Amino acid sequence: MTKPAVVTGIEALRGALAELRRADESIGFVPTMGALHEGHARLIEVARRDCEHVVVSIFVNPLQFDRRDDLDRYPRTLGADVEICGSLGVDFVFAPSAAEMYPTEPACVVDVHRLGDHLCGAFRPGHFRGVATVVMKLFQIVQADRAYFGEKDAQQLAIIRRMVRDLDVPVEIVGVPTVREGDGLALSSRNRLLSAGERSKAIALFKALESVRHAIAAGEHDAAALVRAAAATIPADPAIRLEYLQIVEPEELQPVSAVTGPVIVAGAMWVGTTRLIDNIRTSQS
Repeated sequence: MTKPAVVTGIEALRGALAELRRADESIGFVPTMGALHEGHARLIEVARRDCEHVVVSIFVNPLQFDRRDDLDRYPRTLGADVEICGSLGVDFVFAPSAAEMYPTEPACVVDVHRLGDHLCGAFRPGHFRGVATVVMKLFQIVQADRAYFGEKDAQQLAIIRRMVRDLDVPVEIVGVPTVREGDGLALSSRNRLLSAGERSKAIALFKALESVRHAIAAGEHDAAALVRAAAATIPADPAIRLEYLQIVEPEELQPVSAVTGPVIVAGAMWVGTTRLIDNIRTSQS
């Protein structure tokens, strides 16, 4: 195992990567907030397969948190993350401070219209502005050939793809399927915040989404009826709160009244003090 170079400065990373570009060697980029798990590992493995060099960023971006307590609680495990990156053949870990990324209060940000109106965007004001802004900054710093994102964050992925298209950013966006535990729970850095009892309850969201998939396969197409039936599967438990469950079309992420083609069924659920998200893609047969 070769330990990756850990770089904390923007100009230092730019200088190192410029040499690779001059040699016409391909660069894959995996942006993360750290607390790496098997889902991140899958992104890195795909990047490693596709590209000659891989950069992983580890930066807990304050702009995308709508609550200070959520930012403070977010897991930070840089040492372990670097070890994981080394075991997967990562060349560079970019781990800047908030002061390095935002030396002054940003006056210019990337705003998101329409695609951020529903799903998580309706419940986390400013979240996707923060996501789009930091990802654009990272794209400008790394200037990778390809960037890899998990399909678990379906709204984020759709927004990043649209940003790259609308703003002519020269990077290929690669979506990688969600990695799940044996019972179906989507892997997430936030899962480690769950107690053992909460972990057993967290699977309720995936089961609700799967119930929609089965109902669509059985011929149900009324979106409101599908959502009502799925929400009814969530246990009546004081530790659980369903924030939303919606069915949207996959391009503009707008709600549908009837399932007549491909859709994303997405939800967010609180288990204790931890917010989890998940989604599945399906279509009317």
